[in-house]
Amino acid sequence: MTADASLTRESFRRLQPINAPRPVSQLPFRVWTDEEWDRIRCGYRARDMDEKWNVFVEGDVVFMHRSWTGHGVYEASFAPAAGGGRKIASAVVEADGERYRSMGDEYDCLMMELVISAIVLGEAATDLRAGLVELTARASGKSDLPSGVVEHSVLGWRSGS
Repeated sequence: MTADASLTRESFRRLQPINAPRPVSQLPFRVWTDEEWDRIRCGYRARDMDEKWNVFVEGDVVFMHRSWTGHGVYEASFAPAAGGGRKIASAVVEADGERYRSMGDEYDCLMMELVISAIVLGEAATDLRAGLVELTARASGKSDLPSGVVEHSVLGWRSGS
């Protein structure tokens, strides 16, 4: 997809903005290259029922919505990074427990980076995936959660590619 064909808010049928925004205090350290930022700005549309995320960009803000409900979950504001590229300068997460159940800032930080890296950019994101499984296991109190089940439940099938 080229920058001319970027997804916009109007590209999706039913989007609902974040109802109760809460600032995320822990942000990813990653700096995305200018080329990656161009690809992120194109957005991402879930291709079928198994995929969990729709993503689009307005200005410098990346909007991440659940594909089934259209509920906004994350809004990440990007800014130029020293030395080039872009990084997340601030972000909010949905705090309405009826729409999204946050497991804390560490989890939300990881999820924002994982959605952008694995879903939008199609990266393997092995370390982020392992971190997701670890945080989910810690939050559930279970140490034997299968990684594939955890990833599918929050990311969708494409996350395994």
